[in-house]
Amino acid sequence: MKKIRCAIYTRKSSEEGLEQDFNSLHAQREACAAYVLSQASEGWSALPEVYDDGGLSGGNLARPALTLLLDDIAAGRIDIVVVYKVDRLTRSLLDFAKLVEAFDKAGTSFVSITQSFNTTTSMGRLTLNMLLSFAQFEREVTAERIRDKIAASKARGMWMGGTPPLGYRPDGRTLAIVEDHAKVVRDIFARYLDLGNVRLLYNALIDEGIGVPRRTASTGRPMGGCAFSRGQLYKILTNPIYIGEIHHQGRTYKGLHTGIIERAVWEEVQSRLSNNLQGERSPGQAKSPSLLAGLIVDEAGEPLVATHACKGKVRYRYYVSRTLQHDPDSTSTMGMRIPSREIEAAVAERLAEALDDPLALLASAGIAPKPDEVRATMASAEKLAGAVRRKEFMLVRKLVTRVQATSREVRVELLISALAAKLGLETPGEDATVQLTSPVRLTRTGMAVRLVHTNGTAATAGTPAPALVKHILQAREWWSRLATGETDITTIAKVEGINKSWVSRVVRLNFLAPKLVDEILAGTQPARLTTRSLVSAEIPTDWNRQREAVFEH
Repeated sequence: MKKIRCAIYTRKSSEEGLEQDFNSLHAQREACAAYVLSQASEGWSALPEVYDDGGLSGGNLARPALTLLLDDIAAGRIDIVVVYKVDRLTRSLLDFAKLVEAFDKAGTSFVSITQSFNTTTSMGRLTLNMLLSFAQFEREVTAERIRDKIAASKARGMWMGGTPPLGYRPDGRTLAIVEDHAKVVRDIFARYLDLGNVRLLYNALIDEGIGVPRRTASTGRPMGGCAFSRGQLYKILTNPIYIGEIHHQGRTYKGLHTGIIERAVWEEVQSRLSNNLQGERSPGQAKSPSLLAGLIVDEAGEPLVATHACKGKVRYRYYVSRTLQHDPDSTSTMGMRIPSREIEAAVAERLAEALDDPLALLASAGIAPKPDEVRATMASAEKLAGAVRRKEFMLVRKLVTRVQATSREVRVELLISALAAKLGLETPGEDATVQLTSPVRLTRTGMAVRLVHTNGTAATAGTPAPALVKHILQAREWWSRLATGETDITTIAKVEGINKSWVSRVVRLNFLAPKLVDEILAGTQPARLTTRSLVSAEIPTDWNRQREAVFEH
């Protein structure tokens, strides 16, 4: 007599009672084992493997024991799958069709001991499909009842579970305010109204070390203790929970909990957020805003226009004289074309340097803080300098009234009333300004016009040149492959689609003195050093002679 191998599969939707010595899974297995034993005369024999899924829904097939069962079926180790009821295997008609297909492919039958179904017959398949249709219908009706219950509860203003918003803790079917956390939420709303931009709000919180307060979820999982993300800030600023409302499927209900934010504040924040999202992007949101647009003029006092040019996917921004804007190919010596990145860096750095010594800056404007104001003024100026170095758009635009670019220097006019207000000092009545001077001049390096300091470094010193850094890294990568014999120069040139001579010259950068490499990576190399001049320079093996050969080339 042929031995028929029977695998018993059991499942329970909830975890309730699974900790008991004899639970639902044991009862299902015992009943199925007794049925298999009753068919011993037909050669049936229960396999010792246990296929139990406890606490898992039958709504999908992502179950560990079921996955193991299907693997064993595919391997030809099982002849019949035995279950207590059909819905123990699945409650989805679509999933059941997939299982039957897998069973048929492996020549495996399916038996439900309480319903006497066998998938080897057409009548058995029809009956099973009808039964599963009712099982799926019951599942969908149950889901609808749950959704209706949630909707009815929210209409009464109840909190229906989940992770409570920052500032609250669960309190039965409502929320209770956690005052320490609520202060953080109020501060976020107030800062947003002051700054008008989520990016600036994010930077301000980072600067001051204000992060997400530590909390513990109902499951015991720790939360918080890290910096706010922009997404979290948007979610907080748009969450109606904070004005005591519950929103559900486009409808608004009065919540049982107390709001944290006043409605007038909430509505103003929503209006600001809406305005920032509609129409053209605001300068604070733009990927590359023109920081000095409308502020910068040339030596004769003529405005420089913010413009840009695209090369491939890269966008290059400039401030250009009107003459050159109308005739880009003009060779007139009267026009100016200044790279935006460099002039903006020069202005921001000069302004930040002045803020590094706020007392001297204020003294030049005729303002002397009171003795009890000095410490707070110094602290505020330090934060302000950091924000200026990051080129925060709205801040720089409030402080700077005019920038004049000449052939030998850049002059920055600072509005004293705006500075005093930012430092928390008494604001002068008149619109007085202080002029700051940055000793940078226009020069031509290769095909490009650059701004350089008197010591020869670029106005953007401290910001590494991407092209130079790229070739330093490329040289090291290629040399490591050449040194091991993995490849040769001809192959590299062919793969990269460049000249062999260029590959040879780039590879030599691997032998630059560490100090020179450090300067390039720090962005403090001379402004006239370009990729082409670096690669074409003859690099001596003596590190002491390399500076003259490379940087003075």
